Amino acid sequence: MASNDSRQEIRRRIHKRIRRRVAGTPERPRLAIFRSVNHIYAQVIDDQQGRTLASAASTEKDLRGKGGNVEGAKLIGAAVAQRAKEKGISKVVFDRGGYLYHGRIKALADAARAAGLEF
Repeated sequence: MASNDSRQEIRRRIHKRIRRRVAGTPERPRLAIFRSVNHIYAQVIDDQQGRTLASAASTEKDLRGKGGNVEGAKLIGAAVAQRAKEKGISKVVFDRGGYLYHGRIKALADAARAAGLEF
């Protein structure tokens, strides 16, 4: 079984491969996901300007303690979609961050789609 260090290295390698093809533009920014054991983070990023346009995280005061499971990921997905819609963003490209499209990542993506983001 792989140790934590090699698992992280594998994820970073996969994420690099994804990032070669996925880039955010002002018209269609990138929805980037990061997950840890206890939390999940989502950012809508314009890579051309290097700016975060909207974000949501399970570490925020009103969402705290809800990121370590699928239900928490759904809340974060809906929150980031709503914040992006407020800024006039409706279409994004999805960056799963090197994680498998499964579990919390899939729940966040489905919730963001349900809240109105297109990808």
